[in-house]
Order: sequence, then C-alpha cells, then structure tokens
Amino acid sequence: MKQDMIAVIDLGSTRNTDVARAIRALGVYSEICNYDITAQELLALPNVRGIVANGGPNDEVDGVKIRLSDEIKAAGLPVYTFDYEENGAVNAMPEEDADIAEALREFVFDVCKAQPNWNMENFIADQVELMRRQVGDKKVLLALSGGVDSSVVAALLLKAVGSQLTCVHVNHGLLRKGEPEQVVRVFKDEMNANLIYVDATDRFLDKLAGVADPEKKRKIIGAEFIRVFEEEARKLDGIEFLAQGTIYPDIVESGTKTAKMVKSHHNVGGLPEDLQFELVEPLKMLFKDEVRACGKALGLPDNMVYRQPFPGPGLGVRCLGAITRDRLEALRESDAILREEFAKNGLEGKVWQYFTVVPDFKSVGVRDNARCFDWPVIIRAVNTVDAMTAEVPELPWAVLQTITKRILAEVPTINRVCFDLSPKPTATIEWE
Repeated sequence: MKQDMIAVIDLGSTRNTDVARAIRALGVYSEICNYDITAQELLALPNVRGIVANGGPNDEVDGVKIRLSDEIKAAGLPVYTFDYEENGAVNAMPEEDADIAEALREFVFDVCKAQPNWNMENFIADQVELMRRQVGDKKVLLALSGGVDSSVVAALLLKAVGSQLTCVHVNHGLLRKGEPEQVVRVFKDEMNANLIYVDATDRFLDKLAGVADPEKKRKIIGAEFIRVFEEEARKLDGIEFLAQGTIYPDIVESGTKTAKMVKSHHNVGGLPEDLQFELVEPLKMLFKDEVRACGKALGLPDNMVYRQPFPGPGLGVRCLGAITRDRLEALRESDAILREEFAKNGLEGKVWQYFTVVPDFKSVGVRDNARCFDWPVIIRAVNTVDAMTAEVPELPWAVLQTITKRILAEVPTINRVCFDLSPKPTATIEWE
C-alpha cells in the first residue's frame, strides 16, 4: 500500500525532527526536505498530501532570509506554517510534542485528507519491493556490525533477495569484549546467513596510530571499511551493491543546509568519492525507535532488536584522542564490567545506552601505597527515544559503587572513575 506523505520543509527550524516524528505518530509518513527543494522535486515525492513550512532561528543562509518559494506556494498543496511569518500570519511553535501533534492533527487529516497508513508492515512491504527492483539479479554485500540497525537491514535483505546477500563482519579492533564471537554465532549459526568474518584489527589500528582528531578518526574508519568490503567483493562474483544500516539521525546530524553538522557519521560523511558500489540503505528514513519496531515486525528476537546501540567507529570514539592499544584494552575491560553489572542488577532493559570512555590524559592516584599516574574512566548512561535528545537516568548508588570498585580492582591502568551527568543537548551521547 502506498503511504501518504506530509513534507516538512526546513526553513531554519531547530525542531524539524520533532515535527516529522509528530506527524509519523499520527500514522502518516513525513520527510524533512531542504528549503531549496523545487516544486517539481516536491511533487515527485510519492503521495505527498501537504506541506509543513517549518521556520526558526536558522532562517538565514549566506546573508539571505529563506522563505517558501512562490512556485511551491502555487503547487496546489495545503501549507501549514510553524514560526514562519507569511502575510502577517504566524503559527507559533508549541513547546511540547503532544501540543505539536494536536496542532497538526486537523491539518493532516481534515485539510490534507491524508490516510493514517504509516506502519511497519507497509514500510517493510515497500522496502522489500524497492530493494528487489534496485538489486535485480545482482548480489549485495552487507556491512554487518551486529547492532540493531545492520541486523534489521540483514533481515530485510534476506526477505527481499535471500541468497543474493553476503554479510561481511569486520573486526576493526574497536569492538566490545566478546562481540566478534557473538556476531558470528548469532548470524552464521542461528540465522544461517552467508557470513564472511574479517579480522582487520592491525590494519585499522595502524591507520589510526597518532590520529587524535575525532572527525579524522571517523573518516579513516569509514574509508577503511569500504576498502575492506571492496577487497572482499573482488573475491566474489556479481557484487554491485553495498548495504548499510544508515538511519535518519545519522543523516540529520551530519548537517543540513540550515543547520551545522553535529558530527559526521562514518556511513554518511566518511564514504570515499571513488566508491565502487551502489548503496542500499532501506532504513535511512527511520528514527531509532522505528528501526526497533521494524525489527519486531520482521520477527527478530528481542535480544537483537533491543540490543544497545553501538557507533560504527566503535570504541574508536570512546578511546578519546589518539588511540593506543593499552588504553583501548582498558576501555574494553571497563566497558565489559559496566555491562555485566548493569545486567546483574536489572538495568539492562531500563537504560537505553551505557558505556565507558577513557580520555587521553592521566591523573595522579595511589595504588599499593605508592603514587601512580594512570587514566580515568568515565561512565556514560542515557535514556532516549530517538537519539536526538537524551536524559541521564538516576542510577542506584550501590551499583555505581560496585562498578567503581571492580574497575579500580580489575583494570590496573585505571585509577579514577567518573560519572557523566550531561543531557543531550548540550552534550551529545558519545564523547567524540
């Protein structure tokens, strides 16, 4: 079933995702479009029923105020404005998501006559059809990290093209403790996927040696991933497509025409210009909670669907600054202790994401009655729905004390444990 769409045109708002999500919550698909979209491009969108002109503080580009173009106004689609002056009329932006939804409800259903047919069953059917049409009888390589995003892509592709899919799991040396073994066990043994395992630890860490800038690290990791896939593809016949678990926040945070980049994502900003594959990205318009809903609709097990998110660059963006193998090992061990204690104390399903961070500086301490100069470790735990905003949950003090004691006792190069209380914004979830 073709799904109706409301286009959210970004005219400088800081709340484009809030509006898009509010429309989707009404059961109608929405998509954020750049301010300079043409009427022809807009009308070419599938089943577009109306426009939300979404203004805000970033409404000036290169010294020029941006406004909805005359050709779009004349396109014949209903228009609703948020915080955008048009002939003296302004619809102020509500403060709460529920208020946004209420303000939009009448416009979406009564004015635009949109049908509430945005659901995961329809999304899956549409994506399966689109991927079959895109791939044809060719073969696809999937960058399989084992996280929820790439796992859902794998399930979608297995449904769409079956044996034409080859999954490649690259151990770049930046995975959590026991993770490569777990990925191989789940996907090769339990899901019967055609899985190729590549241990490229030394290759990645050698490339990253001495690189402290987080953006450079992300781009190196992203580019090297592609090179590994290219090498694996050359060993196979007919590979023309690269599948990725890119999701909507990856694209939004990598920058729009009215908003500065929060951070580049290795699967958005780090791809080399000479990429030899056509990309298959079925989740690129979904928020994280929608990806999980898609996984459930595909029948994936809960322990896979609700698995804690893990960034593409892995521990590379949690081992702050220039990565060293000994500090990376301290990070991996402290993270394993944190995850073990969260699971043991019933926090595993209650906290959305939790991990440790090890910065590239040392602090003075005392160990075995002698002065020591070792690294601190920072505990990060957040709750969120869509990864666009996040809050820090209140954790049991006894659990934090146990985690602290274990890390200090079991990781000999760590002498200090800190807890990050910062929400997003102003902080991001990751430190780099």
